[in-house]
Amino acid sequence: MGVTLHDVARVAAVSIKTVSMVVNESPRVSSQTRLRVLEAIESTGYRPNMAARSLRSGRKGVLCLAVPELTLTFFGELSGAVIKAADRAGMAVFVEQTAGDARRELELLSSPRLQLTDGLILCPLGLTTHQGHEVQANVPIVILADEHLAAPVDHVTMQSVAGARAATEHLLKLGRRNIAVIGAAPELGPARLREEGYRLALEAAGVAYQSELVIPAQHWHRQNGADATQKLLDRQLHFDGLLGLNDSLAHGAMHQLRLAGLRIPEDVAVIGFDNLDESRFSYPTLTSVDPGVDALAATAVRLLLQRIGGGPDVPSLPRHVEIDSRLMKRDSTNVLVSR
Repeated sequence: MGVTLHDVARVAAVSIKTVSMVVNESPRVSSQTRLRVLEAIESTGYRPNMAARSLRSGRKGVLCLAVPELTLTFFGELSGAVIKAADRAGMAVFVEQTAGDARRELELLSSPRLQLTDGLILCPLGLTTHQGHEVQANVPIVILADEHLAAPVDHVTMQSVAGARAATEHLLKLGRRNIAVIGAAPELGPARLREEGYRLALEAAGVAYQSELVIPAQHWHRQNGADATQKLLDRQLHFDGLLGLNDSLAHGAMHQLRLAGLRIPEDVAVIGFDNLDESRFSYPTLTSVDPGVDALAATAVRLLLQRIGGGPDVPSLPRHVEIDSRLMKRDSTNVLVSR
């Protein structure tokens, strides 16, 4: 026989009613008890009966996650984290790709496919703050993004400015004064915010901003990082540090620097943003800003399920939650760092 509510209740040392309340996202359970029940659900492998639950509640038991593209490793890892968080609550997830295009992001909000779900987690890349008022649909929405859009829905954001500033400050503390940036794209929120963090760090350290060291890249794949770095080399610009606005760009940069015979970090210290899993295994291992992917995903799912469930304890006004970032120091900036 499969695992039942009784089994979960026994492992968590709570009543069956409490387990049921957690499974159905009731707000009337303390965070400590909720955590204990969720841990018991995971350890026992309990899976709610979605068909029966949907009939009782009138819900579909499905969430939609919309990301720009799964070929960007960050969004692949984020999707996995969202699916895992939703699975713990007994929800399925289907993933839409928008190519980071504002038109497609807005079209999804009125798509018939969205009516097959209970709610949407939207990771916009093309939408601007001026289009925030257009983010409306017949299901609850949570925006998961670098920046807070002027939209009447819950937001979960990462510390793009603070993270990029910390990354640049790390390079400055190593004595690097000519720090290149690859991935600049003023029209894209993540690029704009991360470049702002870079500028703030330079300004605070009294280091002059050098526009020629800021290289654009419309797309953030490894090849774009390699191409942007080659432009720096072709122009014979002197740089002893390099900030990739995401890890994929930084990986491409390291590849191109090695081809040019430059040592990392002795000649050029390299740092990225996103802390992709592969960054722990690159050569050299890549120093990177960790935006807290698991926390971003879990928070977005939690807020969305609360909106879906409703109840008097769920605030009527939109909520904004910012997830802390941290700098993961590795060999690409310091050869003495232990793997």
